[in-house]
Amino acid sequence: MNPIRSVDLILVGLGNVHRQFLHLLATRDELLAQRYGLHLRVVGAADSQGAVAGAAGLDPVALLAHKRAGGNAGDFPGGVAGATALDLLAQVEAQVLLEASPVNLVDAEPSQSVVLAALERGMDVVLANKGPLALHYQLLRVAAEAHNARLAFSATVCGGLPVVNVGVRDLVAAQVRRVEGVFNSTSNYILSQMAAGADYAEALAEAQRRGIAETDPTLDVDGWDTANKLTIVANAVLGFPATVRDVQPVTGIRALAPSPGPSLAGGEVWRLLGVAERRADGGYDLSVQPVALPMTHKLAHVDGWEMGVVFESDLFESIFISIDERGPTGTAAAMLRDVVNLYR
Repeated sequence: MNPIRSVDLILVGLGNVHRQFLHLLATRDELLAQRYGLHLRVVGAADSQGAVAGAAGLDPVALLAHKRAGGNAGDFPGGVAGATALDLLAQVEAQVLLEASPVNLVDAEPSQSVVLAALERGMDVVLANKGPLALHYQLLRVAAEAHNARLAFSATVCGGLPVVNVGVRDLVAAQVRRVEGVFNSTSNYILSQMAAGADYAEALAEAQRRGIAETDPTLDVDGWDTANKLTIVANAVLGFPATVRDVQPVTGIRALAPSPGPSLAGGEVWRLLGVAERRADGGYDLSVQPVALPMTHKLAHVDGWEMGVVFESDLFESIFISIDERGPTGTAAAMLRDVVNLYR
């Protein structure tokens, strides 16, 4: 049997995604050791209230229970209230930084500074936070290359759906003519409820009651979450250097009538689509807006909480992938997937 390799991790953000990640570490440790020869160990964690370091490893079960009980990293045993992720980087050695703090589309801070600091130390970075990539993808890519570090971010686009992996690993040598996708499950659920007769306010309230839609759903329903993901696809898959500011227009589902389903003829359905269309000059036009799709379109059947993406290219013609994801498990599993693929 091959020796087990330990990989030390720092977690930034201890919301739903990293809580589920801690659960996966606790329940999949034996499988990771047997299948991949890996033991993943958390040596630091930071949230908005503080940070905790443990060079010998933090117990993921204890940390998860502490967070679920209303605690924070700062008041976890050994933690320091008010300490930051940057403080952790200076205090403890690790191979990988995992970033899953809230998205900031203004300047991507404080996550941007933390990610850059990790890359400049030669650490690999795994992202669920879309902000740094949507605003500064090229800067991060150059920093990673300059310091022999690696960036992985399959969790940033449709959670567990391997959109980035398919685009980067499987569309080899292809010229991608068009990418279109239902990238946001919250807005898709609301549209599905509206098509069934609910009005926008009712559908949003139900999504919030189920804990899927945020209290402030602006990023989802106004199209910016979709624009973030489309920007990442443009850079990583299409090789088109864009930021979220280059996505035009960005129109969300609030632009629709209160209950649009009955107004559509011929069985069409509304979907909030992110689209990248190749131009004659080799660049891409990027847009996000509601589109009435005929039922012959693959994405018309991506319903409820589902997300789906279609890649159209010269070599592989049309590839369609989809996922039904109703919670943070898929995103956490995608972060785990990224770490394992970096070190397997």
